[in-house]
Amino acid sequence: MMNELDLGFDEQDRGDKGKHRRGRLKGGRSGGRGKTVLALLLAVVLLGSIGGGAFYGFDRIQNYFITPDFDGAGTEDVTVQIPQGAFLADMAVVLRDAGVIKSTKAFLEAAEDNSRSRNIQPGTYKLRKEMSGENALNAMLDPQSRIVNGVTIPEGRTAKGVYKLLSEHTDIPVKEFEAAAKDPEKLGVPDWWFTREDGKKVKKSIEGFLYPDTYEIPPDATAEAILGQMVDHFLTVTGELEFADRVQKERGGISPYEALIVASLAQAEAGTKKDLGKVARVAYNRVYSQTFDCGCLEMDVTVNYYFEMTGQEGKTSGQMTPEDLDNPKNPYNRKLRGMIPTPINNPGKDALEGAMDPPTGDWLFFVAIDKEGNSAFTKDYNQHLSNIEKAKEAGVL
Repeated sequence: MMNELDLGFDEQDRGDKGKHRRGRLKGGRSGGRGKTVLALLLAVVLLGSIGGGAFYGFDRIQNYFITPDFDGAGTEDVTVQIPQGAFLADMAVVLRDAGVIKSTKAFLEAAEDNSRSRNIQPGTYKLRKEMSGENALNAMLDPQSRIVNGVTIPEGRTAKGVYKLLSEHTDIPVKEFEAAAKDPEKLGVPDWWFTREDGKKVKKSIEGFLYPDTYEIPPDATAEAILGQMVDHFLTVTGELEFADRVQKERGGISPYEALIVASLAQAEAGTKKDLGKVARVAYNRVYSQTFDCGCLEMDVTVNYYFEMTGQEGKTSGQMTPEDLDNPKNPYNRKLRGMIPTPINNPGKDALEGAMDPPTGDWLFFVAIDKEGNSAFTKDYNQHLSNIEKAKEAGVL
């Protein structure tokens, strides 16, 4: 008998719920509502013709056709975190799980009727439990409901530098961030990221996975939750770039983790955005191409990273002694053969792209030649020495 009521359209509607995306909602839903009303009326008439005893199932049928929803503006306050990259359907799930709305469908139907719904941003919102879908949507569109507590992490900041910034902003001690970072996999880094193709032992470090961006920190956030948010953002960005897949397919024998290390080197060494890919190419050429005699990086930034990790002051290239440059106790020694153990900072999107898809070139040397940060690249050492003289004339060295 139920088949005669043509209930199939609601099954389709329920299947479509997961397809809702911010900014990509379907058009008006008047047709769907018309079907719902018509089917409900048919059910009432049919059950009425059968007899009063059949109305025991009316509530079940009514719930099937009518969207479960709360009435009014809600009860007690609740704080809700909408993650980066969340679509409307994802937001609906977060709100339902927090007790804000009764069903995801109630929120999505309200969003379909409001073109401004695509403007909802990730972040922390102060809402109420047991709100109607429409009231919940309107509250999220109200700037007063959003708790703005943002901190910006610059590109190329080391993990220690990130902890310091976060501690200053949240009053969470640096030691708590350091403790949370000891297990990168617990923070969400998949274990396959810690794979190398160069035969070197893997050192699992959070360095490189704390994606630089502006983050909204919930009032009650823990060090583990904040770092986990940053790791999640890293995975989202690298996933959108297809970073791991492209490195494995296009870089030949180099793991995504090694490419991440190269991205951090480029972030530290390049003076301009346009040179990020070229610096990455130099790193690949020096370590992997067998055209550089020592097969080492010979980049001073790795020495300064070791200084920071051991609590020492950084130095300019001119200040570094032979002992600094070739310290056998330093695992980031610029003279050691092969790629260094870990990234030396947390690179941004442009540096990741540069390491994933560097320009073709046989360069082995580079030096900044002007105060704007532009570098000269060459494969010839004598030309490199000439470029160094240009840099000195420009007052860069």
